[in-house]
Amino acid sequence: MFSTKLTSSRANTRRGLRTPLLIVLSAATLFIASCSSDLAEPTPPDVGSSAEIPDTAETPDPADTSPETADASPETTPADQAAQATPADDLSTDESATGDPQTTDESNTTDATPDVAIERLNGAYTVEIVSTRPHDANAYTQGLEFDGDRLLETTGLYGESDRRWIDPVTGDVLEIVDLPDELFGEGVTVVDGEIRQLTWKAGVVLSAAPDTLIETGRDNYAGEGWGLCFDGTQLAMSDGSSTLTLRDPATFDATSTVTVVDAAGQPVTRLNELECVGDQVLANVYGLDTIVVINPTSGAVDATIDAASLRPSNAPADDFNYVLNGIAFDEATGHYFLTGKWWDVMYEVRLVPQAN
Repeated sequence: MFSTKLTSSRANTRRGLRTPLLIVLSAATLFIASCSSDLAEPTPPDVGSSAEIPDTAETPDPADTSPETADASPETTPADQAAQATPADDLSTDESATGDPQTTDESNTTDATPDVAIERLNGAYTVEIVSTRPHDANAYTQGLEFDGDRLLETTGLYGESDRRWIDPVTGDVLEIVDLPDELFGEGVTVVDGEIRQLTWKAGVVLSAAPDTLIETGRDNYAGEGWGLCFDGTQLAMSDGSSTLTLRDPATFDATSTVTVVDAAGQPVTRLNELECVGDQVLANVYGLDTIVVINPTSGAVDATIDAASLRPSNAPADDFNYVLNGIAFDEATGHYFLTGKWWDVMYEVRLVPQAN
């Protein structure tokens, strides 16, 4: 099960299967759309909507035999291109030949010191690209977090889930451990020198040693697991609804829950991958190119981040398998690293307040 190369024997057996399986996924998604009024529209509702939209690629369950069940099994060959920050004189108009945004000319963030002060986020923001880094296009990203100068990433899908260390500059996979085939990997965080990784429906959080990524223990929880982060005192966990569950980092017991609501008081559903920054929680909203910034005490949305400009050319806008998912805060620079499921690129960005 343990391998320091992405091209493990399990991954090699699935090489080249994505195209036909994505066709199956697309057909399954169309079937769901015909059966559910919640999926009647091709695009998800606004952040404040209470309508639930399931994660179409997270829907399959080994025990399911319904038409909605589909087993997406992407290849697992790492991105092999070298990372290179491309200067851009005008971020608002300059684009590459492929239509992807260009990067600003700035030094490698992992070498920057000292750490910058964390600013509280309020209001509305857009993103400005600092640099563009390669990302494994076969990684169905579920969790992303900095630990020192390495990025910890977890991926999902039955038979394809893993946890891995990646080089934030080159995108290379430095070390990887596969999850058992019956587990669907989800969000991840590091707690006092220990990795904690959620699973989707198994009700199990995995512990692992950072040095080897090898599993060291398990704890149980009720319901689904989607996103997880640690603020230094408590864990915040999402389950795909509008609820954040706060947990004891030592026992993983739930200590409280809070409903996340927007400025109009409407629940913000489909909270996905999480990143704790200061006393706020940033959350991807599944199916949207919007990140919400949450006060975990009150549940209020303090800020929103529009990341629609980041969608790469390999990510179809109408395919929920390619959604924005993955937020990692770089304490050295105050920049954020953002990517998505099966995206071939990871962006280093700074947040830019929008004019009122």
